[in-house]
Amino acid sequence: MERFEDKGLPLRRLPDEVLISLMVGGDAQAFAVLYGRHRQVALGLAVQMCARPAIAEEVVQEAFLSFWRSRASFDRKRGSVRTWVLGIVRNRAIDVLRHSVGQEMATTSDRGISELLEADELTERDAAHRERSRALHAALDGLPPEQSRVIALAFYGGYSHTEIATMLDTPVGTVKGRMRLGLRKMAVSVAPIV
Repeated sequence: MERFEDKGLPLRRLPDEVLISLMVGGDAQAFAVLYGRHRQVALGLAVQMCARPAIAEEVVQEAFLSFWRSRASFDRKRGSVRTWVLGIVRNRAIDVLRHSVGQEMATTSDRGISELLEADELTERDAAHRERSRALHAALDGLPPEQSRVIALAFYGGYSHTEIATMLDTPVGTVKGRMRLGLRKMAVSVAPIV
């Protein structure tokens, strides 16, 4: 494959679409230019979504690895290279958030069980609190995934409606509607226990 740099045209001056076509041909230097061009924006998005720089850095690394592996599937009709890269970063960050929320829920549930086993005496208030907690977890698990996801991101992740909408690439009104509907369903299923 003939390289643009061999003809005196530096790769860094080429537009993204030309660089991606070189990447499809296996040009690692074209990938390096795109990485340098889009890394900071990708990292900014990852930090905003993950709230921890170390995790965000890992998300960006995984996203760019995925970008390299799927380079042949780029379709300029669906958006720019930057849009594609940021979409990959967003998806990776959501995967990390889902995993961490699931671990947090499991840890919380495990803590409740271990406290129950270690306690010599349980007060009625403690027992009622644990029962409510179990009922809420069960109600959350019983929701459709799109509803449970927005509720978990809001309550366990501490994200606002706007941040969740950005993460999920969904309108804010849809996020609010899913949350409202999910919370209503949870209230109905937990009401007799509470």
